[in-house]
Amino acid sequence: MVKTPIVKEGYIFIAVLAIITAVVALAVSPYWSIVPGVFLAFVTFFFRNPKRNVPLDDRLILSPADGKVMDVYEVYDEEFLNEPGKKVIIFLSIFDEHVNRSPVAGEIKYQQYTCGRFRPAYKESAGFENERHSIGLENDKMRVLVTQIAGILARRIVSWVTLGSVLVQGERYGLIKFGSCTEVIVPQSVEILVSKGDKVKGGETIIGRLSD
Repeated sequence: MVKTPIVKEGYIFIAVLAIITAVVALAVSPYWSIVPGVFLAFVTFFFRNPKRNVPLDDRLILSPADGKVMDVYEVYDEEFLNEPGKKVIIFLSIFDEHVNRSPVAGEIKYQQYTCGRFRPAYKESAGFENERHSIGLENDKMRVLVTQIAGILARRIVSWVTLGSVLVQGERYGLIKFGSCTEVIVPQSVEILVSKGDKVKGGETIIGRLSD
C-alpha cells in the first residue's frame, strides 16, 4: 500500500517545477517565479495521498475514488461478473484526489488494460472508447469490477497491483493522472446508496450494501 503523503508518480513533476521556480526567482525575478510556483503548488496538491477512515465491513461497497456520481444504472456485465449488475460512474475533476482505492476486500481474479482515445471523461462514450484499466475483485460474498478510465487530460493510468494481488478494503491500488472517471459494477443483490449528483470520497463513502 502506498503510504507517503505524495504518490511517487508526482515526484518528477514536483522536482522539475521546483527547479524552474527557483531558477526563475534567481535569474529573472521573484515576481515572475509566481507563475511556475502556482503550477508547483497545484501539482503537489493533485498528487496528494491523504489517509482515509475506512469502514471495514465485508457487506459494504466503498467508493473507489473521490468525485461526483455521474450516473447509476443497471447493466449486464459480460467482462467479469457475467450476470446482471449495477453500475456507478464517478467523475473526477482535476481538483479531486486521484488515487483509486479498492471498494471491497478480495483477490484480483481479472485484469485488463485497453488502449483507446482520450475523450472528456464525463462523456457517456468515454467508458467504451477511452484508455482504461479494469480489475475484477472476488471474495466469498461477491464479485466486483472496477474500471479506471482516462480523460482528455489524463494520459496515463497507473496500477500498483497485478493479477492475483489480494487487496484489503480501501487499499490504494492505482491512480489516473489529471482528470478522469472511475466505474464500479456490483451484483444485483447490492443496494446502491448513492444517487446521481452525490459527492463521494474514495475509501470512505459507502456507495452500496450487500442485501441479506
